[in-house]
Amino acid sequence: MKKKAIVVGSGIAGIASAIRLSVKGYAVQVLEKNTYVGGKLTYLHLGDYRFDAGPSLFTMPQFVEELFELAGKNTTDYFQYVRSDAACVYFFEDGTILPFRADKEALLEEVKLKLGVDPGPLDKHLSRSDFIYERTHKTFLEQSLHIPKNFFSKDVLKTILAIPKLGLFSTMHQTNTKKLNHPKLVQIYDRFATYNGSNPYQAPAILNVIPHLEHGIGTFYPLKGMNGITESLVVLAKELGVEFLLSRPVDEIVVADKKVQGVRSENDFFPAEVVFCNADIRPAYQYLLPTEKLSSKVKNQESSSSAMIFYWGMKKKFPEMDFQNIFFSDHYEEEFEAMFVQKTVHEDPTIYVHISSKIKTDDAPENGENWFVMINVPANSGQDWIKLRQEIRANTLKKLSRILKTDVESFIEEEDYLDPIRIEERTSSHGGALYGASSNDRMAAFFRHPNFSSVHGLHFVGGSVHPGGGIPLCLLSAKIAVSTIKN
Repeated sequence: MKKKAIVVGSGIAGIASAIRLSVKGYAVQVLEKNTYVGGKLTYLHLGDYRFDAGPSLFTMPQFVEELFELAGKNTTDYFQYVRSDAACVYFFEDGTILPFRADKEALLEEVKLKLGVDPGPLDKHLSRSDFIYERTHKTFLEQSLHIPKNFFSKDVLKTILAIPKLGLFSTMHQTNTKKLNHPKLVQIYDRFATYNGSNPYQAPAILNVIPHLEHGIGTFYPLKGMNGITESLVVLAKELGVEFLLSRPVDEIVVADKKVQGVRSENDFFPAEVVFCNADIRPAYQYLLPTEKLSSKVKNQESSSSAMIFYWGMKKKFPEMDFQNIFFSDHYEEEFEAMFVQKTVHEDPTIYVHISSKIKTDDAPENGENWFVMINVPANSGQDWIKLRQEIRANTLKKLSRILKTDVESFIEEEDYLDPIRIEERTSSHGGALYGASSNDRMAAFFRHPNFSSVHGLHFVGGSVHPGGGIPLCLLSAKIAVSTIKN
């Protein structure tokens, strides 16, 4: 008879865990409090418009493909995607439009043409990002940092020898200012700190590894939308025998004698030898593990940023925005100070617009576009989000209209929003933080909760634990957690 495994939550890490556990021989049930699977990686419809509700940049597709290969399946039978020509395109107040092309030579030529500077320093910066990834990914991302024997390997030795070149002792902004030769390039590369909810004026320069994911590996888009990642993996999981129970909130992870027993959901008990918790780590301990204590170093970590997202169905096509991922970018130190110190928002925000209908044309009517408009904001700590949402919306429309030289608001015919309150309600993320803890401390990677616990059989996955937030790292958290199971 198969051993039983319970997965609490069906975010991308929970689904990946279920697949890996099933391949390992467990009978797996996934309990999800919502009426849908996917956590942040889901979608919504507004009238004739479809929107990716959460993550909109897809990198490192090999970690999705790995799950199909693990199950002995052909990925393309379930999941297809295309590579984006430009990872992001930047619109600046002075009229500069700078596409960051996937092809490096094309990118360097764009920088030379649009900014009028020697692209050599950028070329070296890209190589530096590649170097950091090559020397660190196996040490910091693809194994547990909380098992001592993992530090006795050639990969760790390579990381140690490279420490002087990894940027551990300077901030992202300091390094970007020193190494890049145009303020717009500094702004662009500072922006990568937001990929894990951090502040480039505080986060260590080792996070300059992040651009490698876009420029060294590439950005991609699933042909069925970002939710296609979720849907394809759920199909695979069900074929492997995984059972998904929706509208099933877990009330307690039951522990006895430091060994997991299963979970309670409403009036039912689900026994299991192994429980994988895909809930945010702080509310997981607070509400699901009443007999266990979260370590102070994890509990006291600074929260990552959250987001204010507007979903706008636009009854117009904007030919000047003929790209899928667009930044209206003019970064200021004050913007990050507002976000992380004052816990408020800057009046002239950096705006990210994702338009999936540029590729997936059925996401909007023939003469329209679906705009996913995101502004980085602090996690919820009691702010007046109704007032802030109104202010952010007004400032966002003002900036978009100014740069695009048109009344953007007049073309909105469908609208919804997501703020830190709703993010917290729907995904149980502490304060609505998108990535759990920030990486504003050089030791932040070691402060994240491990993928196992002192309770035998209890494991943790998702963006709030090691190795961090974002689709690729969440998928890796599942891989690491399954590898730490002790039979």
